Amino acid sequence: MIRDDLAILVEQALAAAQAAGDLPEFAAPDVQLEHPQRPEHGDYSANLPLRIQGLARMKAIEVAEALRKHVPAHAAVAEVRVAPPGFLNFYLDGEWLASQAATIAAEGTAFGSTEAGRGKKLQLEYVSANPTGPCHVGNGRGAAIGSSLALVFKAHGYDVEQEYYVNDAGTQVAIFGRTLYARYQQLFGRDVTVPENGYPGQYVIDLAEDLKAEFGDAYLRPEGEEPDPALGELGIQRMVERIRTDLGLIGVHYDRWFSERSLQVEGGPYDRAFGRLRDGGYVVEREGAVWFATSQLGESKDNVLIRSDGQPTYFATDIAYHYNKFIERGFDRVIDIWGADHQGHVSRVKASVQAVGGDPEKLDVLLYQLVTLKRGGEIVPLSKRAGDIVTLREVVEEVGADATRYFFLATSAGSTVDFDLELAKTQSDENPVYYVQYAHARIAGVIARATEQGLSSAGANASLLTHEAELTLIRRLLELPETEEKVLADLAPHHLPHYAQGLASAFHVFYTQCRVITDDAELTKARLLLLEAARAVLARALGLMGVSAPEQM
Repeated sequence: MIRDDLAILVEQALAAAQAAGDLPEFAAPDVQLEHPQRPEHGDYSANLPLRIQGLARMKAIEVAEALRKHVPAHAAVAEVRVAPPGFLNFYLDGEWLASQAATIAAEGTAFGSTEAGRGKKLQLEYVSANPTGPCHVGNGRGAAIGSSLALVFKAHGYDVEQEYYVNDAGTQVAIFGRTLYARYQQLFGRDVTVPENGYPGQYVIDLAEDLKAEFGDAYLRPEGEEPDPALGELGIQRMVERIRTDLGLIGVHYDRWFSERSLQVEGGPYDRAFGRLRDGGYVVEREGAVWFATSQLGESKDNVLIRSDGQPTYFATDIAYHYNKFIERGFDRVIDIWGADHQGHVSRVKASVQAVGGDPEKLDVLLYQLVTLKRGGEIVPLSKRAGDIVTLREVVEEVGADATRYFFLATSAGSTVDFDLELAKTQSDENPVYYVQYAHARIAGVIARATEQGLSSAGANASLLTHEAELTLIRRLLELPETEEKVLADLAPHHLPHYAQGLASAFHVFYTQCRVITDDAELTKARLLLLEAARAVLARALGLMGVSAPEQM
């Protein structure tokens, strides 16, 4: 990245200034470069003088001047200026910028890829909603975030495994089974009610009807008897299949569906993890229950592992699950993506990773906020049909997979998404996903027309790209690798739609101001080359979001 090259230039300038006696000797912090908010301040700006003025015992503006004198020459840099109160501003060279069009076009959709993660085994676990109901829009947001992160990590050489943790054991599964059996009995005319804490949704009735149509009364027991456990298990299997299908509607596919039950087999991960906790002195018994002494690891209180009724808590199985991830499967890094309501669970899970012999620093937990559906300015009421939830499938059927993923990703995970269904369907510049996709389609259309006329970029002279709109577009293209780096560093895929919109805007300005197919054959070749570069970068940005890059619209 050119940003990294410029950072090295600043480091070299500091070393040279100290060697020349223009600055005193001291150890400096890492160089950071940012894009100035105003274009007249250059393409990149370093604030190092402000950060080291105390170490240098000089004013920041004086430090900046001392550094500027010693910045080595570089083909990409036209000029370095000092700006108050102590910034070092870099202006990129136009001819160098133009040459980058050919470099990007040659790399195509591989532009921005690195081998940073080569040899690193990464697990991404996301959604993992209880299989007692269909995917709702909140689950969909977690799915889009996790899937997009997986795509970016893979593009940078990581060995990524995507996993869905199926909660197929415990109290909620048992309640679901009793609810399903109540609905199943009702279909045979029995006057039974759904359990008080059961699942009220229409989807349970639909499932019961499907099972009756397929198996008749095979699962019906004499009135008053407990339901056949096989009915509940079959119901969970069908719900998992539905979840798999619904997530597939937005292009989310997992490498593994991990069963909670598999943790609890005799001598399995649950027993082994529990043994490690005991060996470490982290298990205590009091009040008729078994506790994990998390207070020994810095937590404010201990946590129950096994209740007084002998049933393990959700936390206990979560410990076993993370023991399996880190110790038994040996992931170098684990990223869990949870809803924001799990915030209080984060620190104790990290503590448990440490207690069973893992490295809690290798566990990242990304929390995401809720989704508010709107239709224009009005909030969409909860779906009565699905039992007070709006399903992911309903949203996808209305606005399409591309818009669904894009809108889920467009806001940082820590902020609530306002998802306007009407806007998502609008074919206008007001709809951000349409705006970006239309830029790609428009590029493809121009290249197709050029091909029909026997025109191509073969032998293009990129130095002819001198118009400010052309150079601005190239500047935006060069920001893709930085954007991907931010996504990885911050676990923040929302940087991608923000980048894509800025790139699309730069293209639309270029398209308005610079005719591509002209009477000037050489200029036409150069601009077709630029279009090829722009098409590749737009396609990559959309692809990393899991959004299609249409050839026509």
